[in-house]
Formats: sequence, C-alpha cells, structure tokens
Amino acid sequence: MGLLRVSWRNLWRNRRRTTITMAAVALNAIILITTYSLMDGMLRQTVLNATELVTGEAQIHSPGYLSDRSIYKTLENPQAILQTLREQSIPAAPRAYGYGLLSRGTKSAGALFWGVDPESEKATFNLPAHLAEGSFLSPNPQKGIVLGKKLARSLNARLGAEIVLLVQAADGSLGNELFTVTGILKSVGEGIDRNAAIIHLEDYRHLFVLPAGVHEIAVNTGGRVSLDKLSAILPRLVPDAEVKTWRQLLPALSDMLQLSGASMSLFGAIFFAAAGLGVMNTMLMTTYERSHEFGLLKALGTSPWRIVRDVAFEAWLMAAVSTVFAVILGVAATLALQEYGLDTSALAGETTIAGVVFDPVWRAALSIEAVVAPVVIMWIVCVLAALYPAAMSARLDPVKSMHRV
Repeated sequence: MGLLRVSWRNLWRNRRRTTITMAAVALNAIILITTYSLMDGMLRQTVLNATELVTGEAQIHSPGYLSDRSIYKTLENPQAILQTLREQSIPAAPRAYGYGLLSRGTKSAGALFWGVDPESEKATFNLPAHLAEGSFLSPNPQKGIVLGKKLARSLNARLGAEIVLLVQAADGSLGNELFTVTGILKSVGEGIDRNAAIIHLEDYRHLFVLPAGVHEIAVNTGGRVSLDKLSAILPRLVPDAEVKTWRQLLPALSDMLQLSGASMSLFGAIFFAAAGLGVMNTMLMTTYERSHEFGLLKALGTSPWRIVRDVAFEAWLMAAVSTVFAVILGVAATLALQEYGLDTSALAGETTIAGVVFDPVWRAALSIEAVVAPVVIMWIVCVLAALYPAAMSARLDPVKSMHRV
C-alpha cells in the first residue's frame, strides 16, 4: 500500500501533464475496444450471411461435381444421407441444380434453377425469410418460382407474373413449363441476385426429368457444431461423397477474414505505439524534474532496481486508471453499437464482399477478448515505455543530480 500511495502522489505532481497522458491512453483504449468489437461483429455477420442464408457450414456433393457441375453427377440416395445426418442432429437441406432460360413477354434471361425442398430450407437456412416481396415456395409443388433480385428486374417480373421456363432435361429433351412468381429475394450475392431461380424439388424433377438424386446437401448447424468437428464427422458419415466446408467453398471470404485480422493487428499496433510514446514522454519529463530526488535516493543507498521498479509502477498505475475509464466507456459504446448499429448505407450503399452481401448496418459484438486484450496489452506497452526513463533514473550520478538546479 505504501508503494501505491507514494506512486499515486508522484503522478499528480504535475496534474495537467498526467491528466493529458491518462486521457490519451484512455482514448486509445476506447477506440481499440470499440473498433475490435465492431470489426468482430461485422465479420461475424458477413460469415452468417454466407453460411446461414445459402452456403451453409459445409456441403456434400458427388465426387467431382464442383469441378464441372454436371447435371448427371448426383448423390443417388439423398434420403439415406439426410436420415444419417438427422440421427446426428445435423440439419441439412437437399438441392438440385440445372441451367436454363426464363422468358416473359419480349424479355428473357439465363438462369440457374434450384430445386429445393421448402420445408428443409426453412428448417436449415434463413433464405426463405430473406424476401423483398412475396413468400417462399409452398410445401407442395405448385409451379411457383422465387427469383433473385436482379433477375426479376431484368425480366420486369413482379409477384404473380407468369414466366416460361425452358431447359434441356437430363434425357436430352426440351422442358417447357409455365411458372408463377411467388417471391423475390433481397440481395444475397451477385451470382444469386442475377441468376437464381428457385423452384420446388418435385417441380424440378418433372422439368429436368431427373427422378432421383440431388446435386448437393447443404449442412448448417447454426454454430452448434464447430467447423473442425464437422470436417471430421461428415466424411465418416458419407464416405462415398465429397465434403467441403464454407472456407473451402468461399476461399475469397476466408482470405478476407485473415487479411482483416492482420489489418486489425496493424491498426492496434499504431494506437499502442501512440499510447506508449505518450507515456514515455511523460515519464521522461518526470525523470528530469525528479533527478534531484533520484540522486538523493541513490546517495542514501537505494538500489537502481528499486528506482526502476518505482518508475515502472507509476507508469502501470497511470495505465491501469486510464483503462478503467476506457473499459467503462468502451463497453458502453460497444453495447450501443451492438443494439443500434452504425448505418453506413448512405456512404457505401449495398456492398458485396467475396460474393456475399455486406450488411450496411454495422453492429458490434461484445466479447471478453475484445475488452481484455487491449487493456492488458496497453498495460504492457506503458510499462515497457517507462523502462527507458526508469533506466535513466537508475543511472543518474548522485553528485551531479543533487547539484542540478
């Protein structure tokens, strides 16, 4: 307690300088806490947009399907695979794909048709609720179709519009059916916005003459099962199929996450350095002003180590008090950003990152790591910044310093 009391009194010998330094340290810590939390929330939301809307945490395909996406490379017994996954409490949705043409009046556009089971999609993914207009497909096949946002615009298709679907079926015949638009998606990603035409799996089978099999089973546990665990479990459950995680399916997004981590490290280093330089400057001035005191202590037999300890402790005390205020204000700011978000739509509009629509409302994600890490690192930086002034104090010549005016 004696060291704490003496160090606290020494800090306030120059109130103005100490106040400015502590305010600077606190401000840097607040910025780091809120920025780390905001970036963490943004990245989590981006991953959720990718995994919980469409991609899932992992996908199961017939070997080689992803290389050429042939309509003939199907998983021939999807019900058995789905049952196996259900027994492991792993939600999944079957999908079949095929290319074709949409036509409405004088307008036409190429499309990627998705054959989906509406009930499985609703139970596994958020895409059925991600609609700008209308509703998703009904549980029973009724020749309804849900269009990507830009695809609907290119066809000038509104709810209730009738659209002709033209495809080359699996048996080589030409499929030609009339479907009704039941829903239009919000933005998901460039590929889906421009090309996605979602129909009931049974309607797909009839249109493409593909009575059995699907091309994909998309898995999404909502984060209940870690990606590493899924990577280990799924190949054992479906040994004859090819399993890919979202990191393998969306390498650009995975690379972006790694780059963001490196960028935040650089960002943090700049602010830690700024705080460290501020503390070093304060402690250097303090050392100069107290050189007579330190010389007297050395003359009385005080060890250099004790002087270094006292100066370093003062720097830590300054950082500790600063970060208490920083945690209070930083957590408050983070909670506000978590609740209300930061709307950037007026600045950036709709942004796509790695093929995934980036939510223009940035929301923070409060975590212990985002709060504790900046505080602890700030303590360490401030103490290290004080070591040079402390070493100078410990090396003072008692005779010269005691005669310094």
